[in-house]
Amino acid sequence: MIYRILADLVLLVHALFIVFAVFGGLLGFWRRWVVWLHLPAMAWGALVVAMGWVCPLTPLETSLRQMAGQQAYGGSFIEHYLLLMIYPPGLTRSVQALLAALLIGGNAAVYLVLCRRWRGSPKKSAGASRR
Repeated sequence: MIYRILADLVLLVHALFIVFAVFGGLLGFWRRWVVWLHLPAMAWGALVVAMGWVCPLTPLETSLRQMAGQQAYGGSFIEHYLLLMIYPPGLTRSVQALLAALLIGGNAAVYLVLCRRWRGSPKKSAGASRR
């Protein structure tokens, strides 16, 4: 029972990480410090997708599922849970590279807007800038 709960927890963390890697730049509008968490997450996500790697959370979840007596799945997290929703059948390496470029490009646009906003806004006080 504990292994199944742990596997589900890893699955949840994995899904949240993917959402954060894709959309986390938008949280910079809320708190500036989130940018320093998002940049490495986005870089890791883009690298994993572009290189066709398997995220280390996938084998961890698979191992926990096997220890729980559940059937493990082959391939990556994305292949198992999100492939048909996100990726079309016949996904190629060039399409994966394009997706990684879109991830970086989309977030670069968000960061461009953030930088312009931060540079254009006057500092209210030392305490207000520490968000």
